[in-house]
Amino acid sequence: MKNLPQKVRSRKLNSRVDLTAMVSVSFLLIIFFMVVGELSKPKILDLNGGSECCDCPVPHYGENRTFTIILGSDDKLIYYAGLLEAPKIEPQITKYGKDGIRKRIAAYNNATLKYAAQLGKPGRSISVIIKPTKKSNYGNLVDILDELKIANINSYTILPEFTPEESKLVTSN
Repeated sequence: MKNLPQKVRSRKLNSRVDLTAMVSVSFLLIIFFMVVGELSKPKILDLNGGSECCDCPVPHYGENRTFTIILGSDDKLIYYAGLLEAPKIEPQITKYGKDGIRKRIAAYNNATLKYAAQLGKPGRSISVIIKPTKKSNYGNLVDILDELKIANINSYTILPEFTPEESKLVTSN
């Protein structure tokens, strides 16, 4: 017999794909998007934190928590508490330092914390609104932020807009 060439049989390779790495990456992506989604939720300040009951002594508790500071020229500060139309503290002029604005902020914050505890909302401190005028400088803004840090005030905002009443107040002082 003749030597016939033998058929060479090719071996079948194992065609299974290992998906372990793909599963790990999928879980990492899911966790990443869950964390990003949670961190991207907007943080809002509740200025109207009043109680819904009808026999409350103060109907708008949120406006009692606001303390507005207007930065003027020559290191002059004008402050008031509440709304300018019906302020809890009338607009007054003061200076920086421990006997100036820091003392006023701390006193109003302590009174607000005490009142909030009476309403059953302990730990709700004041929210400070800082309004720099065009005549104030960057150093004044840094100084007032330092004063807030010293007084342990964590809730503040910087607004460049003035109401007409505030504009009149600034021009008259």
